[in-house]
Amino acid sequence: MMRILQLVVVLLCGLATAQQQALMDYLERRLLAIEDRISLWHEQTSRYASELREFKQQMVTQLEGLDKNKEALRTELDSVGARVDRVEREMDYLETQNGAQPCVDVDDKLVEQQVTVAKERNKAKYAKLTDCSDMISSIKAMKILKRMGGSKGMWTKDMGSSSGKVYIFNSTGEDTLYEFSSVRDFTSSQGTSAASIIQLPSAWGGMGHAVYNNHLYYVKDGEEIRLVKYDLQKSKVVDSAVFPAKDQLPVYTLNPETYVDLAADEEGLWAIYATKENENHVSLAKVDPKTLAIEQMWDTPCQRENAEAAFVVCGTVYVVYNSKLPSRSRIQCVFDVSDMVTNDDAPTVYFPKRYGTHSSLKYSPLEQLLYAWDDGYQILYKLQMKKKLDV
Repeated sequence: MMRILQLVVVLLCGLATAQQQALMDYLERRLLAIEDRISLWHEQTSRYASELREFKQQMVTQLEGLDKNKEALRTELDSVGARVDRVEREMDYLETQNGAQPCVDVDDKLVEQQVTVAKERNKAKYAKLTDCSDMISSIKAMKILKRMGGSKGMWTKDMGSSSGKVYIFNSTGEDTLYEFSSVRDFTSSQGTSAASIIQLPSAWGGMGHAVYNNHLYYVKDGEEIRLVKYDLQKSKVVDSAVFPAKDQLPVYTLNPETYVDLAADEEGLWAIYATKENENHVSLAKVDPKTLAIEQMWDTPCQRENAEAAFVVCGTVYVVYNSKLPSRSRIQCVFDVSDMVTNDDAPTVYFPKRYGTHSSLKYSPLEQLLYAWDDGYQILYKLQMKKKLDV
């Protein structure tokens, strides 16, 4: 019996030893497989790191090349810009030396006709209200303040007072006027957010309005050319009158929306207009700001063709010309109601290059600035003056 038990024990021990050996063999195989995988991962990681370093080096080299190309391109652009500036200066010099042909017909028949018309309409010599004798010699500086509104419009101050308020007329055929307390508020605000809204009783036509001594003078939109005087303090119309000229035409062929362009200067209020009777030329009228009555009228030698705007300084109207494909604006014709300056005496004055065509130009006699609207940009031009007697 004891032998049988011993045999059983021996068999069981042998069986346990075989199972243990099989388990050890299995664990050893698994560990070897894990070691192989770890070794493969190390190899792949090392290869990826090497490729990443090579890619980084390539990118650094390419970026250095791009920086060099950028500097070379910048140098070339600076050189081209300097050449363009030099060419523009040379062109300006040639234009100043040669000048463009004045927009004045010089044939004898037209001269005789102008003399006849002048005798009929302006028998009395103009009586100046001030001793102002300034005239424009050049555009001293230009400042672009803002871009607000459409391609057509007008902006101005009160040209008869020092209130500092700014008025914005966006487009034509509108009746909503925007008032800013100052130029700074206008330029620093987003759109019309800082503006007071003035709702006019009727829509305006064209871009030829004026603000003078706390009153707005505008041309009412419609077939009839009617001037309206609006009290900005009392917010009401205080007077209106039909403009006394028959068969009116757009005063500027490049801005056909404007039939009457109201202008203020040191002498008061003026109206620039055109009629079929003198259809090729611009006419000028002195307006009584109190009653809207026309005091005197003149036919000027300045043509309407390719005219974009005009303004008056010390009783002299300056007509600004351009082309249908906007180029460089220029004052190419002047007319002085006091006959102190002739068109031949006045120099051709060129405006700095801009974006398009002026839709309006408004002169401030207190600042000697031009308030210009150019393709939605609001621009200030500083004028260089000289005395008419020095011409």
